[in-house]
Amino acid sequence: MLSRLMSGSSRSLELPCVCTVRLLDDSEYTCTVQRDAKGQQLFDLLCHHLNLLEKDYFGIRYVDPEKQRHWLEFTKGVMKQMKAQPPFVLCFRVKFYPPDPAALKEEITRYLVFLQVKRDLYHGRLLCKTSDAALLAAYILQAEIGDYDPGKHPEGYSSKFQFLPKHSEKLERRIAEIHRNELSGLNPAASELCFLKKAQTLETYGVDPHPCKDASGNSAFLAFTPFGFIVLQGNKRVHFIKWSDATKMKFEGKTFHLYVREKEEKRLVLTFVAPTPEACKHLWKCGVENQSFYKLENSNQVRTVSSSNLFFKGSRFRYSGKVAKEVMESSAKIKREPPEIHRAGMVPSRSCPSISHQMRLSSVPRTRRRAVHISIMEGLEALRDSAHSTPVRSSENINALTPHPSQETVISEEAYTPSCSILPTPETESNLELPAGQQGNGTSCSTQNEEGHLASTPVPETEIPPPALPGLEGSRPTESEPEQVNKFLQSVFRLLAVTFFLLLALLMLLVILAESELELAFLRDIRLTPEFQQFHYQYFCPLRRWLSCKLHPLLRLIDS
Repeated sequence: MLSRLMSGSSRSLELPCVCTVRLLDDSEYTCTVQRDAKGQQLFDLLCHHLNLLEKDYFGIRYVDPEKQRHWLEFTKGVMKQMKAQPPFVLCFRVKFYPPDPAALKEEITRYLVFLQVKRDLYHGRLLCKTSDAALLAAYILQAEIGDYDPGKHPEGYSSKFQFLPKHSEKLERRIAEIHRNELSGLNPAASELCFLKKAQTLETYGVDPHPCKDASGNSAFLAFTPFGFIVLQGNKRVHFIKWSDATKMKFEGKTFHLYVREKEEKRLVLTFVAPTPEACKHLWKCGVENQSFYKLENSNQVRTVSSSNLFFKGSRFRYSGKVAKEVMESSAKIKREPPEIHRAGMVPSRSCPSISHQMRLSSVPRTRRRAVHISIMEGLEALRDSAHSTPVRSSENINALTPHPSQETVISEEAYTPSCSILPTPETESNLELPAGQQGNGTSCSTQNEEGHLASTPVPETEIPPPALPGLEGSRPTESEPEQVNKFLQSVFRLLAVTFFLLLALLMLLVILAESELELAFLRDIRLTPEFQQFHYQYFCPLRRWLSCKLHPLLRLIDS
């Protein structure tokens, strides 16, 4: 009976688990993997499904039950990393943005990166001024519906699509104007490449923001790009640190430290506080991986890093993939016929508002709405069948997304608050349909004024200027007195425990050496002392005889 139960439980442990991976075009790929399968096996299955060879830029992301996001580690088991119960829901995303998308060897890779950057633009992670936003949106429009056709595309057709967190009528007219007059003749591949070349020049290209607070308690976003580490506050980039200048990253609890090399052998320490210890550890691991990928010459230079200076505390982590230069070299060796690309059709998007085929009439003057309505209905039939994947706005979301006509065209508010920075990967179906203007935590989407460009323009009058450099050497966020006392006591207890175990190990080693037959002068002197003689006859010899009696029957059983 017991053996039958044990065999049944072992069979249940051997059953494969189902994984559903949401792709960049919002389609889903479902597969089964063995319970002891590594993350690399799942990733290889996914890349085979996508016919993707330049796969080192991509990764698989998931969210645990505590709503903390993670990148799936390919050297560890899938089951060991997922804290939830199967079936598992994961997302395929760009993990390392190509420094030069035009240098990618295959079109399928560029298309997937295009889908990711298009998501970044929609969710407010890719900030830009109005003129750049109009051009990027026009490239998307050209890639998905082709050349402008007056018979198929009625007036106001660009307002059907949701390219950015917030739209205005002026911006929509400018998008349609660029699409109609400047992009005719570009095929989808050329439009996507132009889109990526333009996005690559923006300061927030490749940004996956981590919310935190600086040493003064001000809200900020930390992010890693192909070129270095950036800190965003308000609508401005307050820090940019090249990968070659970042010497070390570590964390303790919720506190993250970045050590920066400056001129004249000076060192700057930037200190930030994450919302939770798990978020801080995720930030640290992302920083280690990005620095290894973009900075190192080859993967042999990768070293295991520790989150603390002390060997007996903290986390240890090692980046396990290729570095950027090795990926480029591998891409150059690819020799195959370009794979066929199945560009996404119009499908409901989980990360965008629900799709509706109703046109927004508010962008058309009232005196002409009636006349335009007939042409709109005809044009919608053509748009309905076009092969585009940009989310279409429903009438319920129009008022929330569109400013009053008298307001200026705005793409981003004064604060950098990307709509999906807190929880970019959906965990369950219940939190998939987020309004376009809301974050997972309820804050509004990001927009940016054309006069408030990230790099060079001053902060608008309504915005509080960002504080001075957050954190000099040794600076820390203020903590309450009980927290400081608790941290001090924990450090003291750790030190005492480690000291005790080290002394115990040394004592056992000394006893073993003294009882051995080694003829060393200092061991001979120890054996002749009365204390050692007493220990030998009263404790060691009885213990040896007892162990011999217990182990002798076992050894005889093994021999037989």
